[in-house]
Amino acid sequence: MKKLITCIIALAFTFQAFAQTPGKIAQTGQVLLPNGWKLSPAGRSLPLGDLPLNIQLSASGRLLAVTNNGQSTQSIQLIDPKNEKLLDEKVIPKSWYGLAFSRDEKKLYVSGGNDNLIMVYGINDHKLGTPDTIKLAPKSWPQNKVCATGIVLNKRNTRLYTVTKEDSTLYIIDPAKAEILKKVKLPAEAYSCALSPDENTLYISLWGGDKLGIYNIAAQSLATIKTSSHPNELLLNKKGTYLFIANANDNSVSVIKTATHKIVENISTVLYPTHLTGSTTNGLALSADEKTLYIANADNNCLAVFDVSKPGNSRSKGFIPVGWYPTNIKILGNKILVANGKGFTSMANPRGPQPVKKTDNSGYKQGATNSREQYIGGLFKGTLSFIDVPTDIELKGYTKQVYANTPFSSKTEKTAAGETGNPIPRRMGEKSPIKYVFYIIKENRTYDQVLGDMPQGNGDTSLCIFGNTVTPNHHAIASEFVLLDDFYVDAEVSADGHNWSTAAYATDFVEKTWPTSYGGRGGNYDFEGTRKAAYPRDGFIWDYCKRAGVSYRTYGEFVTDGSPGKPSLKSLQGHYCVQSPGFDLNVKDLKREEVWAHDFDSLLAINAVPKFNSVRISNDHTSGQKKGAISPIAAVGDNDLAIGRFIEHLSQSPIWKESVVFILEDDAQNGPDHIDAHRSPVFVAGPYVKRNAVVHGMYSTSGVLRTIELILGLPPMSQYDAAAMPLYECFTSTPDTRPYVAKAPTVDLEKRNVAVNESSKRSALFNFAKEDAAPDIDLNEVIWKYVKGENSVMPAPKRSAFVILEEKKEQDDD
Repeated sequence: MKKLITCIIALAFTFQAFAQTPGKIAQTGQVLLPNGWKLSPAGRSLPLGDLPLNIQLSASGRLLAVTNNGQSTQSIQLIDPKNEKLLDEKVIPKSWYGLAFSRDEKKLYVSGGNDNLIMVYGINDHKLGTPDTIKLAPKSWPQNKVCATGIVLNKRNTRLYTVTKEDSTLYIIDPAKAEILKKVKLPAEAYSCALSPDENTLYISLWGGDKLGIYNIAAQSLATIKTSSHPNELLLNKKGTYLFIANANDNSVSVIKTATHKIVENISTVLYPTHLTGSTTNGLALSADEKTLYIANADNNCLAVFDVSKPGNSRSKGFIPVGWYPTNIKILGNKILVANGKGFTSMANPRGPQPVKKTDNSGYKQGATNSREQYIGGLFKGTLSFIDVPTDIELKGYTKQVYANTPFSSKTEKTAAGETGNPIPRRMGEKSPIKYVFYIIKENRTYDQVLGDMPQGNGDTSLCIFGNTVTPNHHAIASEFVLLDDFYVDAEVSADGHNWSTAAYATDFVEKTWPTSYGGRGGNYDFEGTRKAAYPRDGFIWDYCKRAGVSYRTYGEFVTDGSPGKPSLKSLQGHYCVQSPGFDLNVKDLKREEVWAHDFDSLLAINAVPKFNSVRISNDHTSGQKKGAISPIAAVGDNDLAIGRFIEHLSQSPIWKESVVFILEDDAQNGPDHIDAHRSPVFVAGPYVKRNAVVHGMYSTSGVLRTIELILGLPPMSQYDAAAMPLYECFTSTPDTRPYVAKAPTVDLEKRNVAVNESSKRSALFNFAKEDAAPDIDLNEVIWKYVKGENSVMPAPKRSAFVILEEKKEQDDD
């Protein structure tokens, strides 16, 4: 039976918030992240590389290895964990999670990612040597899709076992001969593996299959048992009598008695009793006496601490605050070691947007520019926390800090913030006068890029490249309805952006794999319903509509390429407009609006307009300065007119009086913004939306989804939308049904790129066939140069951490 956390802490704080230079954390304060959650990491720290996914201690504990698997430079680090200092570091072309020391500590085995290799580093005098390789396939991605993940060796170093996430296979290897002895097909993508102390059984977490694989080495047979959603990290106790499995999509740890292969307990790691996803349980470690289990909750930015001295009857002891997105834990004596995947805050770009030439074999074409260091995904540097095992009193204090850092609670899940009489209900079951929701998802702009010229908002005109001249409808909608100037996307890129925009959550699969493909290291774009392993446990907003009996339809969103496209989710079959295309920069947004309008009118005629409508109008992505393509200004102008015509058409219909339109970017894509690279424009229009209003409150993607859910009577989909502030401040109980009139364009919507210059040459190398296949800083820079001049310099993207200092604090020990 699940052990639910019941130690809910009552806290009374008075805070003062202000913006501060990214990375500067007040010693006595909290860092407010753009998503509304906060950090106050315990212990000491050491800088790591980009997205550390795994750390491993050598047998003696004298060495700690780290594999950094992010979008920018990937590396292997060797650390002295006792003295807490870096010993050595090697850049690795491609890597992903897998990491193991030989028993004698003379070798380190590292996954070579989509190069389909195991890299073997010799260790001499605490330094890493030039690596040898073990090939798992004759050619790397895309000819052979393998990608080693978890790695484990036997004690004599005569067998190496590795599992994979692309061909879903167990490889059994003779490491001395670098020879594959056997391959065993697995039923799903694998994450990690663990070898029993007697070396007779290999346990495998089947990440994408919600199962545990049990491979009998002597019998060469594979069995599986069901686990919770997204099993990832595995941990055996010293005797091998119990196996702990972290389940990322279920906020839980399964405890298995290995003698019977039965689950004896499921430990819930959440901060409050909830079934909502969002803790993202993905790291495990046992204390030296094996009586305490430490569990990393990546998306709650904390460790859950349990007394497991009586398996089957574990007891919560509290929580420890750590950094942003903890991915792995190890214990060394009286010290807890935690890898924080995104560090303590996002970072400013030290070098600006100047591209650097390709220097490795990461998959970029020769001559292409490599802007990885400036890419938004590469500006989150990991950290290694060293935390002394807390006393009971210290743990109590840490627990209070964790609760103070989270905006989520059982109360917010059931009752959202709001006000009496507002059209946005506060609870499921309450009625709204709004019946129809139209949710438009666009591509990749910051607030300042579009609305920086609006004097009533917090904008920087020097960063505005698509101002009122290019986007008269965006400006008119913001002026005539509501201007929001403190809205932040929850995502970094489109891969996680379309998940955050439709599920208020990006799974551990999405968060840990998109940096690989975005870094040019192989990997498909598997993030819009095309790969089951990327799905949230309970699906996307359309699945919630289906279960609740709310009618729904999608126009291009989660529709695969093709003419006509096909829906990528089972729940969208029969609930999509066949003529409406998916991502395709060759299709004008005016055409998308025309397709929607024709379909809308047909449904309106038979009184069958769905209550929820998701619409993709996305050419604000642009094709850069690619010669012959629609110019950036024309593309954004096309997007602007399509948005204007959409609202005009809807506002002239008989259901306008019961409708609302939400428009947002799936992600801000790292463009210039003087506040933060996550800050983005958002628009709300409808009769119940305030007129000529300016709202300065802080909102997020999840807040938009929470507002939609409350209107439609849907439950929250994750802890993030449950915690998010609904946009009730934008609404009024007195409707104004005046129709919107689309504003005519003042730029040439047919203008194409004709110049031959450095930017057009760079743009010719970009892949515009898929979302974000082009490097975002490069794309933003060529767009900037198109507007500002070829010799102009685009400012570096800005990362902000808003620090909250405690003016007065009263803590209730209950």
